[in-house]
Amino acid sequence: MDRNPTPDSAAPAVTLPVVAVVGLGTMGTGIAEVLARAGREVIGIDISEAAARDAVAALERSTAHAVARERITEQERQDMLARFRTFSDLQAAADADLVIEVVPEEYETKREVFTALDGIVRPDAVLATGTNALSVTRLAADSARPERVLGLHFFNPAPAMKLVEVVSTVLTAPAATASVTALARELGKEPVAVGDRPGFLADGLLFGYLNQAAAMYEAKYATREDIDAAMRLGCGLPMGPLALLDLIGIDTARTVLEAMYAESGDRLHAPSPILKQLSAAGLTGRKTGRGFYSYEAPGSGTVVPDELTPAANAAAVAGRPVSSVGVAGSGTMASGIAEVFAKAGYDVVLAARGQEKADKAKARIAKSLGRSVDKGRMTAEARDETLARITPAGSLDAFADVDLAVEAVAEDLAVKQQLFGTLDKVCKPGAVLATTTSSLPVVACARATSRPEDVIGMHFFNPAPAMKLVEVVRTVLTADDVHATVREVCAKVRKHPVDCGDRAGFIVNALLFPYLNNAVKMVQEHYATLDDIDAAMKLGGGYPMGPFQLLDVVGLDVSLAIQKVLHNEFREPGLAPAPLLEHLVAAGCLGRKTGRGFREYARA
Repeated sequence: MDRNPTPDSAAPAVTLPVVAVVGLGTMGTGIAEVLARAGREVIGIDISEAAARDAVAALERSTAHAVARERITEQERQDMLARFRTFSDLQAAADADLVIEVVPEEYETKREVFTALDGIVRPDAVLATGTNALSVTRLAADSARPERVLGLHFFNPAPAMKLVEVVSTVLTAPAATASVTALARELGKEPVAVGDRPGFLADGLLFGYLNQAAAMYEAKYATREDIDAAMRLGCGLPMGPLALLDLIGIDTARTVLEAMYAESGDRLHAPSPILKQLSAAGLTGRKTGRGFYSYEAPGSGTVVPDELTPAANAAAVAGRPVSSVGVAGSGTMASGIAEVFAKAGYDVVLAARGQEKADKAKARIAKSLGRSVDKGRMTAEARDETLARITPAGSLDAFADVDLAVEAVAEDLAVKQQLFGTLDKVCKPGAVLATTTSSLPVVACARATSRPEDVIGMHFFNPAPAMKLVEVVRTVLTADDVHATVREVCAKVRKHPVDCGDRAGFIVNALLFPYLNNAVKMVQEHYATLDDIDAAMKLGGGYPMGPFQLLDVVGLDVSLAIQKVLHNEFREPGLAPAPLLEHLVAAGCLGRKTGRGFREYARA
């Protein structure tokens, strides 16, 4: 079992004024820039003279831009450029205090570099590998001085990304770890100490998620555009998973996943066949101009239309007219959905189990709209008009004339089926019946009615007024015009619809919760701390919240229930809920709502 090593505070940190960077590709060049900006003497080494010239040119451009934006002076720029020298021979590293290797992710290539450095650098020099997939321990064991070898994993782009993973092996001397950790802090980075296993911390969580997204696309469950939009809008991520795979390099992702699978044996880490196919075809992402998407040119980030791009003028089935909407439920989600429809100009009937509950739900909407007025987001007149469109009702009988009925009641299949049976009797012929379920089979709700063709999933995200995403879930029985109706309604309420089929988790939850579950497993195995994992995913992955922050917000009971549904549906052993998650739920530690989950919270 891997342990999360902590640098020995008693180990003296050695200053590292001269640093050699071996490999001047995108990552090596970025690391060299970070070091030069921080006042280090940087020796850039690459067998390709063109790569060395490109690295110098990149530093010249970035520093010129910094001068133009008045972040540094021209003199500081000239000093920085003078500190960066390039060479084509490893002998140039002879006087380096630290050597950072960033050559291609091939073990033999890296081993050759380390073997050659053994005969060149001083005995007290530290050797670091930038690998994120290969065994640091193996590289160290093959080195003449394994105690000075460790991993130093920067994230791309190195000048912007704050996270640095410091990887100690069982052979690494504490002084080497302490020195490199201190350097990372001096560079303005956030170092996280991790043990030696494929993917380390951030990529260990990230690449499993990316692999599942690739498999989802390969299965034609959803389009590349919808998968990426779902994760951006549903989780607040800076990029969708398929676009991120193109940025990282599909060949690189496959290498990392192969290493993860070799160690874990988890089929969720076995590279999706499409990654192998794209790599074999040379379609490795942005760097070649084509991967999951097509790009303007190799190295460009500008996506251009290709044969898979949805046609903007494709003939569409006409939807049914919708002027009035019924929302069933009295909780936060129901109130939020009712608010969304009323703001968009729809007449809304908000039905709950009893008039008092319905009135309270409308009062909650009034408070929400009042906050919008206070913040200057809407006028008092618009608030009053919106509230006037909402009619609270104590019974579903009030849905007799609605064109669209949306249920947002408890996530219990029996409850939802009973409700749909009632809607079937109450709603007029031709009314569209939608469920907001996030984990239950939509078709089971549909079969509770005599008109399953009118039933569809319309999964809003919480808080509904703020979140832009709606997953539109068709069953095998849903009529085309019902699907078209919901997409048209989404456009009118200014939500982004993504299409998906009726299977557990749909897009977002099917990709999000296994990632959260794997984070729990890391803590369970004592590989890393809650704080380190949360920091790594925010700083290294651009996530708005760390996984344990998010689990405590969502609720550990909710998370466990969704993970169980995914495990039951797909029967993958790797999807089995982490025992630690089950234990916390059994103990009543459900997150913020109970005052304790993975962390403790002050009670309101």
